[in-house]
Amino acid sequence: MPATKKSIWISYDLGLKGDFAALYAWLDNHNAIECGHGLAFLNYQSNSTTSEGFLMEIKDDLSKNVNLSPSDRMYLIWKEFGKPGIKGIFINGSRKQPPWEGYGKKGQTSAPDISE
Repeated sequence: MPATKKSIWISYDLGLKGDFAALYAWLDNHNAIECGHGLAFLNYQSNSTTSEGFLMEIKDDLSKNVNLSPSDRMYLIWKEFGKPGIKGIFINGSRKQPPWEGYGKKGQTSAPDISE
């Protein structure tokens, strides 16, 4: 099967000691476009026709080219193969508490304090 281009966004948070030089080289080699701090868009050349295969392919490509530590976070966003909608998944690291948590009003009512 011939390779196809898959439009993707990669969000990255490598902390202070991340392998930025290697990641930036990988992004540059894939003609990525900057989309704000820690976000890039690119058309990734893929040989896969399934989301599972695509994820394995891009994870393997990144791991061969970028030294990612367990604390580095990388989130991939893409259009699902043959289905409507967009998918997103952490391909390295995981979700953490957002800095905005606690700022909004979520309809919380204050219960009275009760002394015994």
